[in-house]
Amino acid sequence: MIKRFFLAIVRATIAFLVVTIGIVVLYKFIPPPLTPLMVQRKAEAVFSGEEHTAVHYDWVGYDDVSPMVFQAVIAAEDKKFVNHSGFDWDSIERAMAYNERKQGKKVRGASTISQQVAKNVFLWPGRDWIRKGLEAYFTVLIEFIWGKQRILEVYVNIVEQGHDDGNAIFGVGASAQYFFGKTPDKITRDQAALMAAVLPSPRRFSVAHPSKYVSGRRSFIAKQMGGIGRGYLKKVEEK
Repeated sequence: MIKRFFLAIVRATIAFLVVTIGIVVLYKFIPPPLTPLMVQRKAEAVFSGEEHTAVHYDWVGYDDVSPMVFQAVIAAEDKKFVNHSGFDWDSIERAMAYNERKQGKKVRGASTISQQVAKNVFLWPGRDWIRKGLEAYFTVLIEFIWGKQRILEVYVNIVEQGHDDGNAIFGVGASAQYFFGKTPDKITRDQAALMAAVLPSPRRFSVAHPSKYVSGRRSFIAKQMGGIGRGYLKKVEEK
Protein backbone atom coordinates (compact mmCIF):
# COMPACT_ATOMS: atom_id res chain seq x y z
CA MET A 1 0.00 0.00 0.00
CA ILE A 2 2.73 2.46 0.99
CA LYS A 3 4.80 1.46 -2.02
CA ARG A 4 1.87 2.13 -4.35
CA PHE A 5 1.29 5.50 -2.71
CA PHE A 6 4.89 6.59 -3.25
CA LEU A 7 4.87 5.29 -6.82
CA ALA A 8 1.75 7.36 -7.47
CA ILE A 9 3.49 10.43 -6.02
CA VAL A 10 6.56 9.86 -8.18
CA ARG A 11 4.46 9.39 -11.32
CA ALA A 12 2.41 12.49 -10.57
CA THR A 13 5.58 14.51 -10.00
CA ILE A 14 7.14 13.32 -13.25
CA ALA A 15 3.93 14.09 -15.14
CA PHE A 16 3.79 17.56 -13.59
CA LEU A 17 7.39 18.28 -14.57
CA VAL A 18 6.95 16.99 -18.11
CA VAL A 19 3.78 19.02 -18.70
CA THR A 20 4.97 22.28 -17.13
CA ILE A 21 8.44 22.22 -18.66
CA GLY A 22 6.91 21.26 -21.99
CA ILE A 23 4.56 24.26 -21.93
CA VAL A 24 7.38 26.63 -20.97
CA VAL A 25 9.53 25.34 -23.83
CA LEU A 26 6.58 25.68 -26.23
CA TYR A 27 5.95 29.29 -25.20
CA LYS A 28 9.58 30.13 -25.81
CA PHE A 29 8.80 29.83 -29.51
CA ILE A 30 5.08 30.61 -29.89
CA PRO A 31 2.90 33.34 -28.33
CA PRO A 32 0.60 32.26 -25.50
CA PRO A 33 -2.87 32.12 -27.11
CA LEU A 34 -4.43 33.64 -23.96
CA THR A 35 -3.79 33.86 -20.23
CA PRO A 36 -5.84 32.80 -17.18
CA LEU A 37 -6.44 36.49 -16.37
CA MET A 38 -7.93 37.09 -19.82
CA VAL A 39 -10.30 34.17 -19.24
CA GLN A 40 -11.17 35.53 -15.80
CA ARG A 41 -11.96 39.00 -17.17
CA LYS A 42 -14.32 37.54 -19.75
CA ALA A 43 -15.98 35.31 -17.14
CA GLU A 44 -16.41 38.28 -14.80
CA ALA A 45 -18.11 40.19 -17.60
CA VAL A 46 -20.49 37.33 -18.35
CA PHE A 47 -21.47 36.80 -14.72
CA SER A 48 -21.99 40.54 -14.19
CA GLY A 49 -24.23 40.77 -17.23
CA GLU A 50 -21.67 42.55 -19.43
CA GLU A 51 -21.46 39.87 -22.11
CA HIS A 52 -20.49 42.51 -24.68
CA THR A 53 -17.10 42.96 -23.02
CA ALA A 54 -14.34 42.13 -25.51
CA VAL A 55 -10.82 41.00 -24.67
CA HIS A 56 -8.30 42.75 -26.93
CA TYR A 57 -4.95 40.97 -27.28
CA ASP A 58 -2.69 41.28 -30.33
CA TRP A 59 0.77 39.72 -30.14
CA VAL A 60 3.67 41.84 -31.42
CA GLY A 61 7.24 40.59 -31.85
CA TYR A 62 10.11 42.11 -29.88
CA ASP A 63 11.59 43.93 -32.89
CA ASP A 64 8.23 45.52 -33.71
CA VAL A 65 7.89 47.24 -30.33
CA SER A 66 9.37 50.67 -29.63
CA PRO A 67 12.34 50.46 -27.25
CA MET A 68 10.56 53.19 -25.29
CA VAL A 69 7.98 50.62 -24.17
CA PHE A 70 10.65 48.30 -22.76
CA GLN A 71 12.42 51.20 -21.06
CA ALA A 72 9.18 52.41 -19.50
CA VAL A 73 8.06 49.09 -18.01
CA ILE A 74 11.52 48.38 -16.63
CA ALA A 75 11.71 51.87 -15.11
CA ALA A 76 8.25 51.47 -13.59
CA GLU A 77 8.28 47.85 -12.50
CA ASP A 78 11.75 46.33 -12.20
CA LYS A 79 14.91 48.43 -12.56
CA LYS A 80 17.08 45.45 -11.58
CA PHE A 81 15.55 43.25 -14.28
CA VAL A 82 18.75 42.66 -16.23
CA ASN A 83 20.78 41.77 -13.14
CA HIS A 84 18.58 39.50 -11.04
CA SER A 85 17.80 35.84 -11.69
CA GLY A 86 14.06 36.22 -11.30
CA PHE A 87 13.79 37.50 -7.72
CA ASP A 88 14.75 40.85 -6.18
CA TRP A 89 15.62 39.65 -2.69
CA ASP A 90 16.29 43.15 -1.31
CA SER A 91 12.84 44.32 -2.39
CA ILE A 92 11.25 41.17 -1.00
CA GLU A 93 12.85 41.77 2.40
CA ARG A 94 11.73 45.41 2.43
CA ALA A 95 8.18 44.44 1.44
CA MET A 96 8.00 41.79 4.16
CA ALA A 97 9.21 44.28 6.77
CA TYR A 98 6.69 46.88 5.57
CA ASN A 99 3.78 44.42 5.61
CA GLU A 100 4.75 43.24 9.06
CA ARG A 101 4.65 46.82 10.35
CA LYS A 102 1.30 47.54 8.69
CA GLN A 103 -0.25 44.26 9.90
CA GLY A 104 -2.10 43.65 6.66
CA LYS A 105 -3.61 47.14 6.36
CA LYS A 106 -1.92 47.76 3.03
CA VAL A 107 0.02 44.94 1.42
CA ARG A 108 3.12 45.88 -0.56
CA GLY A 109 4.38 43.51 -3.24
CA ALA A 110 7.89 43.00 -4.59
CA SER A 111 7.28 41.01 -7.75
CA THR A 112 9.80 41.30 -10.55
CA ILE A 113 8.81 41.36 -14.21
CA SER A 114 9.80 37.67 -14.36
CA GLN A 115 7.48 36.80 -11.47
CA GLN A 116 4.63 38.75 -13.02
CA VAL A 117 5.06 36.89 -16.30
CA ALA A 118 5.15 33.53 -14.49
CA LYS A 119 1.96 34.41 -12.62
CA ASN A 120 0.03 35.91 -15.54
CA VAL A 121 0.90 33.33 -18.19
CA PHE A 122 0.65 30.12 -16.19
CA LEU A 123 -1.36 30.71 -13.02
CA TRP A 124 -4.57 32.04 -11.52
CA PRO A 125 -4.73 35.38 -9.67
CA GLY A 126 -4.44 35.17 -5.90
CA ARG A 127 -2.12 35.36 -2.92
CA ASP A 128 -2.34 31.86 -1.46
CA TRP A 129 0.88 29.99 -0.71
CA ILE A 130 0.29 27.26 -3.30
CA ARG A 131 0.07 29.84 -6.07
CA LYS A 132 3.10 31.72 -4.75
CA GLY A 133 5.07 28.50 -4.68
CA LEU A 134 4.11 27.69 -8.27
CA GLU A 135 4.94 31.26 -9.24
CA ALA A 136 8.47 30.79 -7.92
CA TYR A 137 8.76 27.48 -9.78
CA PHE A 138 7.66 28.97 -13.11
CA THR A 139 9.88 32.02 -12.54
CA VAL A 140 12.93 29.77 -12.28
CA LEU A 141 11.86 27.88 -15.41
CA ILE A 142 11.35 30.92 -17.62
CA GLU A 143 14.58 32.55 -16.44
CA PHE A 144 16.47 29.38 -17.37
CA ILE A 145 14.59 28.42 -20.56
CA TRP A 146 13.42 31.72 -22.02
CA GLY A 147 16.04 34.28 -21.06
CA LYS A 148 15.52 37.98 -20.39
CA GLN A 149 14.56 39.13 -23.87
CA ARG A 150 11.75 36.58 -24.22
CA ILE A 151 10.48 37.35 -20.72
CA LEU A 152 10.33 41.06 -21.52
CA GLU A 153 8.69 40.37 -24.89
CA VAL A 154 5.99 38.23 -23.27
CA TYR A 155 5.46 40.74 -20.47
CA VAL A 156 4.68 43.72 -22.71
CA ASN A 157 2.35 41.52 -24.77
CA ILE A 158 0.22 40.00 -22.01
CA VAL A 159 0.16 42.62 -19.25
CA GLU A 160 -3.27 44.06 -18.50
CA GLN A 161 -3.50 47.69 -19.64
CA GLY A 162 -7.03 48.63 -18.68
CA HIS A 163 -10.77 48.24 -18.97
CA ASP A 164 -12.45 50.93 -21.04
CA ASP A 165 -16.03 51.09 -22.32
CA GLY A 166 -16.54 47.34 -22.29
CA ASN A 167 -13.07 46.57 -23.63
CA ALA A 168 -10.47 44.62 -21.64
CA ILE A 169 -7.11 45.67 -23.07
CA PHE A 170 -4.08 43.39 -22.81
CA GLY A 171 -0.60 44.02 -24.13
CA VAL A 172 1.20 46.64 -26.16
CA GLY A 173 -0.29 45.59 -29.49
CA ALA A 174 -3.88 46.18 -28.45
CA SER A 175 -3.21 49.17 -26.19
CA ALA A 176 -1.12 51.08 -28.75
CA GLN A 177 -3.91 50.77 -31.30
CA TYR A 178 -6.81 51.29 -28.88
CA PHE A 179 -5.45 54.25 -26.92
CA PHE A 180 -3.20 55.98 -29.48
CA GLY A 181 -4.32 54.70 -32.86
CA LYS A 182 -0.83 53.57 -33.87
CA THR A 183 1.38 50.51 -34.07
CA PRO A 184 3.66 49.65 -31.10
CA ASP A 185 6.83 50.63 -32.96
CA LYS A 186 5.59 54.24 -33.14
CA ILE A 187 4.97 54.69 -29.40
CA THR A 188 6.70 57.79 -28.02
CA ARG A 189 8.50 58.19 -24.71
CA ASP A 190 5.55 60.01 -23.11
CA GLN A 191 3.03 57.45 -24.36
CA ALA A 192 5.17 54.55 -23.15
CA ALA A 193 5.52 56.19 -19.73
CA LEU A 194 1.73 56.66 -19.56
CA MET A 195 1.11 53.01 -20.42
CA ALA A 196 3.54 51.96 -17.69
CA ALA A 197 2.05 54.42 -15.20
CA VAL A 198 -1.22 52.48 -14.94
CA LEU A 199 0.36 49.05 -14.43
CA PRO A 200 0.08 48.91 -10.64
CA SER A 201 -3.72 48.93 -11.02
CA PRO A 202 -4.87 48.96 -14.66
CA ARG A 203 -8.55 48.62 -13.75
CA ARG A 204 -8.41 51.57 -11.38
CA PHE A 205 -6.20 53.88 -13.43
CA SER A 206 -6.82 54.83 -17.04
CA VAL A 207 -4.59 55.44 -20.04
CA ALA A 208 -7.48 57.10 -21.88
CA HIS A 209 -8.38 59.39 -18.98
CA PRO A 210 -5.28 59.76 -16.77
CA SER A 211 -5.85 61.14 -13.29
CA LYS A 212 -3.56 63.68 -11.66
CA TYR A 213 -1.77 60.81 -9.92
CA VAL A 214 -1.25 58.90 -13.18
CA SER A 215 0.01 62.04 -14.94
CA GLY A 216 2.51 62.62 -12.15
CA ARG A 217 3.63 59.02 -12.25
CA ARG A 218 4.00 59.24 -16.02
CA SER A 219 6.37 62.21 -15.65
CA PHE A 220 8.40 60.38 -13.01
CA ILE A 221 8.71 57.25 -15.17
CA ALA A 222 9.71 59.31 -18.21
CA LYS A 223 12.60 60.79 -16.20
CA GLN A 224 13.64 57.36 -14.90
CA MET A 225 13.77 56.02 -18.45
CA GLY A 226 16.91 58.07 -19.00
CA GLY A 227 18.88 55.51 -17.00
CA ILE A 228 17.60 52.61 -19.09
CA GLY A 229 18.94 53.28 -22.53
CA ARG A 230 20.09 51.21 -25.48
CA GLY A 231 23.03 49.82 -23.48
CA TYR A 232 20.67 48.39 -20.86
CA LEU A 233 18.43 46.80 -23.49
CA LYS A 234 21.50 45.38 -25.21
CA LYS A 235 22.30 43.49 -22.02
CA VAL A 236 18.70 42.25 -21.87
CA GLU A 237 18.97 40.93 -25.43
CA GLU A 238 22.20 39.12 -24.63
CA LYS A 239 20.74 37.23 -21.65
